[in-house]
Amino acid sequence: MNAMPLVIAALAIFALAYRFYFSFIASKVLMINETKLTPSNRLYDGQNYQPTSKWVLFGHHFAAIAGAGPLVGPVLAVQFGYFPGFLWMLIGAVVAGSVHDVVILTASIRHDGKSLAEIARTEVSKLSGGISSLAILIILVIAMAGLGLVVVNSLSESSWGTFTIAATIPIALTMGVWIYKIRKGKTTEATIFGIIILSLAVIYGRYIPDSPFASWFTFDHKSLTLLLAGYGFLASVLPVWLLLAPRDYLSSIMKIAVIALLAVGIIVVAPDLKMPAFTTFTHGGGPIIPGTLFPYLFITIACGAISGFHALVSSGTTPKMIMSEKHIKPIAVGAMLVEGMVSILALIAAASLLPLDYFMINVSPEKLQTILPQLHAMGFTDSNINELSNEVGEKIIGRTGGAVSLAVGMAQIFSSIGGLKHLMSYWYHFAIMFEALFILTTIDAGTRIGRFVLQETLGKIYKPFARTNWLPGNLLASGIIVFAWGYFIYSGSVSTIWPMFGTANQLLATIALVIGTSYIINRGRAKYAWVTIIPLVFVGITTLTAAFENIINIYWPQMFVDATQVQGIINFTLTLIIIFCAITIIINAIPKWIAVIKGKQAVIKET
Repeated sequence: MNAMPLVIAALAIFALAYRFYFSFIASKVLMINETKLTPSNRLYDGQNYQPTSKWVLFGHHFAAIAGAGPLVGPVLAVQFGYFPGFLWMLIGAVVAGSVHDVVILTASIRHDGKSLAEIARTEVSKLSGGISSLAILIILVIAMAGLGLVVVNSLSESSWGTFTIAATIPIALTMGVWIYKIRKGKTTEATIFGIIILSLAVIYGRYIPDSPFASWFTFDHKSLTLLLAGYGFLASVLPVWLLLAPRDYLSSIMKIAVIALLAVGIIVVAPDLKMPAFTTFTHGGGPIIPGTLFPYLFITIACGAISGFHALVSSGTTPKMIMSEKHIKPIAVGAMLVEGMVSILALIAAASLLPLDYFMINVSPEKLQTILPQLHAMGFTDSNINELSNEVGEKIIGRTGGAVSLAVGMAQIFSSIGGLKHLMSYWYHFAIMFEALFILTTIDAGTRIGRFVLQETLGKIYKPFARTNWLPGNLLASGIIVFAWGYFIYSGSVSTIWPMFGTANQLLATIALVIGTSYIINRGRAKYAWVTIIPLVFVGITTLTAAFENIINIYWPQMFVDATQVQGIINFTLTLIIIFCAITIIINAIPKWIAVIKGKQAVIKET
């Protein structure tokens, strides 16, 4: 099948949903009021509460929410065929992800930019607030460690990628000073400067490996981990306008430009999807994702349709920077729908590879030999793997994880455009560097958000910690969060906890939807609560099913094998903790919903 109908359908449905469905939600469900002063104006401190231009903040928000998930998840889900993943991203990005993001962002703005845990404390109960803090900190550390490991692996011994990404830091600092100090509000000038310098860094960065400066930007895993931790600490501590916001804005320009280029490439090349709509692996037994389509498709795709991590951004940095409530819809909904489109394009890029090549890249050579007869029986006999390896200049067989197959798929589409065939190797390495940039922007925002949550928690013990602009608390909380995720990467133990991140992240989305539903019902709008209850029920059932299947089929057996005992115990324990948190919050929330609906508890009136 040709890819174009999928692209056209996605663009049309996302555009219609943004125009009509989310206009309804903004006006009727959330009652957006652009005359209200936002926290960035009322609580301005020049550090964390900072009124920020709509497009700069859109860039930050998109950069923060769009990590590895929208790139890697859909690629791995192609194992089930292209259609299940496409359909879930098409529907999920609208009825689940965008609803989740816009409701939580609005709720946080109405709670002075407080975290998801603090919103839970007010909207559900003090117990739910404390439990949410625990769940959020666990998931944040796991997410930062896992995503950081992807960045370190991508940039290790890669002077081109390291140089280009390092260049974004001084460029961002210059842009921040320009917009907020030298030429206040002149975002366009800073944007032009940033785009020109970043483009030069990308173009000429390819010559770094063969230059005398190569050693300056070539690092091993441990050195890169320390550098990454140092950057995360600075991004958390420095005023948000100086480094975090302009760097994320700059990164988003590059992200969206590359994705737009990929979209143009797909339109021009109109590639055929070589992977069938469905494969026999929908029933389980797949070499990449062993489980069945339900529930594992929805856990694997994650950010392309809905992600609990988005709730942390929507109740972390973004609500403290938004200038006007009229920006809520374009930032929260716009960024999620763009991410949904990114995921669909990533799926198309992977599905355009020959199926046998796709599996040869994403399955280890040992496992490939055992399933090769099955793949041949499915009709997957043609292969261009040797030609692809020669064209990109690297051995790509057995490069598991999804990143390499996405880069090969993107490079294949780009090089199919007239006159660009000879640039296959360039496009491949550019795509690998681009994926690292995509992920890095989640780490800096995630670290700052973790600092906010930890400060709010410690503020219950010692009140000055609750002030996000209190420097000692800022430094200590940032240091603790960075040390936590940095330790797991540096020691290599992140591999023991990363496998359970998918279910933990989606359980956090379930928790966020419970809190969002409470926010709507508590304001006397129970008749509109279906907008969050529908995705809550589906995501909750799907994720709890996956969590229990993981415990029974993976973590419990691991606990009785010496080689995997520690990993099994850790994953078993952490998964149970997150399940307990989610179920407890649901049990706390439902009676309060009933009480408000029956008039036994007063409705909260916002002024």
